[in-house]
Amino acid sequence: NMHRTPRPSNIQHANRIVWRKTRIEGRPVPFAVAGEGPPVVFLHGWGLTPHPYCPAVERLAEHDVQVFAPSLPGFGGTAELPPAERNLPGYARWVKQFLNAAGIDEAVMVVGHSFGGGIAIQSAYHLPARVARLVLVNSVGGATFTPSKQSARPIRERPLRDWAAAGALEALSTRSSLPAVATMTAAAMTNILHNPRALWRTAQLARNADLREELDELANRDLPVAVIWGRDDKVIPQSSFESVRIAVRNALILEVTGAHGWLISDPDSFGNAMEQVFTTWSTQDAA
Repeated sequence: NMHRTPRPSNIQHANRIVWRKTRIEGRPVPFAVAGEGPPVVFLHGWGLTPHPYCPAVERLAEHDVQVFAPSLPGFGGTAELPPAERNLPGYARWVKQFLNAAGIDEAVMVVGHSFGGGIAIQSAYHLPARVARLVLVNSVGGATFTPSKQSARPIRERPLRDWAAAGALEALSTRSSLPAVATMTAAAMTNILHNPRALWRTAQLARNADLREELDELANRDLPVAVIWGRDDKVIPQSSFESVRIAVRNALILEVTGAHGWLISDPDSFGNAMEQVFTTWSTQDAA
């Protein structure tokens, strides 16, 4: 049972982030850990590291789970994947290696935001014995985008300038607190300085990700899936979200107020959304 009563506020300090390192194929992997209980793996978005997500991870840990948030390959000091592995299935194999290196031997819930959502989908698809539940937060993987006054087109045809413009518009209109903006900027700058080519390569993976077949198979397996969507997202198109919703069929769908990075700017809302997910699944488990 993944859900338990949240901890009283006087002992919530137990859910605070602790930073650790492990090694995969001899190379260091920094990761954050918070909380106690059944394991949850949190996969961050493109261009970032776990650092901007720390408040959200701590809110998640309040639900009596232990959250592991690694810096994904190519980001935050974690080495990029070998050339032949630089695809989403390669990232899924890396997730398996991380589970082993972190000593996690039971099936986990995987929570993925944005690009991390695409990795989470592939991990659930390729690692059925290791992933018990899946939560997608404003995830890549949908099939389409809709240019103004046009019918839907494949997401891979969306011009790079549209992605860039959407990201810039969201940054300008964000309600993020100054600390959230500062940690996002610091994480992005770390990645730009450390490995700009990895940023470019992973951007191509994110913008071309069409994971409808994988989602359809996960629905066939009856894997519990929740899709949480910030309805003001300007980075992931609405039509892409709709194609994810259709592909996964029986998923729990939650729409919240917020843009693409809403869980960074409003971690309390993320905690509340995850409370709904845990409560719904706990009720279903008891039925």
